[in-house]
Amino acid sequence: MVHAIQVHTPGGPDVLQWEEVTVPPPGPGEVQVRHTAIGVNFIDVYFRNGLYKAGTSPFVPGNEGAGIVTAVGPGVEGFHEGDRVAYGAALGSYSEIRNAPAAQLVHLPDAIDDRTAAAMMLKGLTARYLVRRTHQIKPGEVILLHAAAGGVGQILTQWAKHLGATVIGTVGSPEKAEMARANGADHVILYREENFVQRVKEITSGKLCDVVYDGIGQATYPASLDCLRPLGLFVSFGNASGPIRDFDLLTLSQKGSLFATRPTLNTFVSKREELVGGANELFEAVLSGAVKIPVHQVFALKDARRAHEELEGRATSGSTLLMP
Repeated sequence: MVHAIQVHTPGGPDVLQWEEVTVPPPGPGEVQVRHTAIGVNFIDVYFRNGLYKAGTSPFVPGNEGAGIVTAVGPGVEGFHEGDRVAYGAALGSYSEIRNAPAAQLVHLPDAIDDRTAAAMMLKGLTARYLVRRTHQIKPGEVILLHAAAGGVGQILTQWAKHLGATVIGTVGSPEKAEMARANGADHVILYREENFVQRVKEITSGKLCDVVYDGIGQATYPASLDCLRPLGLFVSFGNASGPIRDFDLLTLSQKGSLFATRPTLNTFVSKREELVGGANELFEAVLSGAVKIPVHQVFALKDARRAHEELEGRATSGSTLLMP
């Protein structure tokens, strides 16, 4: 008997249903994985509430997980029963057992445990493309990072500091401010109590930031643009408060010929060599100690609804796991 969380109709956390499912043998190009740990991310909320389309109904949400290979489908090379694997961009992880595309899996180093792997694949690969591909952070640059105590935020802060940046982070509480500082943030702004644009101007003596990393969306736009120096880069990589509507390109010219981008992880891992290269760079950063992966919340898989309630209620920090 295999169980999974399924969504029959898009909606709030209450649509996450714990149900018995049938998992067939893996098909061509697929690997069957028994999950040992599953990551929770805001993209899971976007699929659950219908902002992103799953393509099937019902569907199993979740994009990140780690586990053991239990079967290998026709045509698959490089994976064998018993291998430890992980992934960060394959819809369907809220399940005890699943079939996943082999092209989206990577082998885990012995020194990285399953919980750490499930907590870092999506978030770590996201942080990696943000600081190494979307913009290659250079020593001395100043960045503003919204939600600095979140899952991506804590990893990105550490990586950016490792690369020599000055990190200004926004958070929602004094407790999260301490977390951001512990991960290397040079300056922390309590956005509920302070005007973050004014504080950025004060912190930088009016010089503003080279890059703004914004995973919040609606609530921080267009104010994030006012934190950028001329020719600065606005990176909108998430919609935690809702998607940005009516983006005005003319505003970019008026605020200093700014650049803007809306990247997504899938683009940066769409080719096998890019996924493996990115994962190896992430593993190296973690194994060297430059980046630590914080797991602050753990729920049983059947309690995914409660995990989503806390995630959307801004009650979480760092990474959240579901345990089968």
